[in-house]
Amino acid sequence: MKLIVNGSPLEVEAEDLTGALAALDYGDAVVATAVNGAFVPAAARAGRALKDGDRIEIVAPRQGG
Repeated sequence: MKLIVNGSPLEVEAEDLTGALAALDYGDAVVATAVNGAFVPAAARAGRALKDGDRIEIVAPRQGG
């Protein structure tokens, strides 16, 4: 399936957001996610189905000041 991940078009084999994160090597990472501009909490990722053309944003927390 063709997805836009953090602004880059990618071919990802996944049916849901959890599968996409695993396919992109984010499986166990602590990240924030959004699909098509809507925040998706970690508990809801397995239930968030994906379709061709969806835009996924993956953001890792950062420390600093």
